[in-house]
Amino acid sequence: MTTRNNIRLMVVTAHPDDAEIFMWGSLCAWHHAGATIQVVVATSGEAGARPGQVIANLGQCREQEAVAASVALEMTPDFLRLPDGGLAESAGLMPALTSRINAFKPDIVLTHSPRDYHADHRALAAAVQNAASFRVPVLYADPLGGVGFEPTVYVDITPYKAAKVTAIRCHLSQDPERFVARADLQNQWRAFQCNGGLDDRAEAFRFEPRYPFTDIRSLLPPAPKVK
Repeated sequence: MTTRNNIRLMVVTAHPDDAEIFMWGSLCAWHHAGATIQVVVATSGEAGARPGQVIANLGQCREQEAVAASVALEMTPDFLRLPDGGLAESAGLMPALTSRINAFKPDIVLTHSPRDYHADHRALAAAVQNAASFRVPVLYADPLGGVGFEPTVYVDITPYKAAKVTAIRCHLSQDPERFVARADLQNQWRAFQCNGGLDDRAEAFRFEPRYPFTDIRSLLPPAPKVK
């Protein structure tokens, strides 16, 4: 089964560097296949200061970092500017997501796992599922470390591993080398689960079928090759 080349993909993340860390290789694969991609970022990451770090207007700085990374995908992120660390209590989250889905009309939505380690990520996953409703299927991204996550989908990101590193490094305010190392280790491990070699990389996702969406294979980039 081959991927359609006219897919409309909506990516919904909690913070400005989440797409780059968790799913950037796959976004590059979708982009290469001709997909139209819209990234929606719920917060500006204004609470994400490193210990001892003082950056004026940190949220604005982090938005600019995400914009710089997104040039490679020929799009500009849509920032909802909801409270960083408070998505679970944000009354504006559901209306904002519903309006974006209605306007963009995606074929598939990609977001955080409901079992993710971060409270904002979990709150966003629940909100995305409810906003998607009967409109569009939802695909969940592998959380950092893969703890408690059972993938059903693997995407070969070997051709895009350097592009992923470049994108993560755009987020200078977040000490990006720690995420470069951790994401690469996780992507190597996911590729190994698919019998990949030491130079192969894969990102993992989970799709949970629900009516009326049961088979999304035609919406996905290529999986790692069987070796």
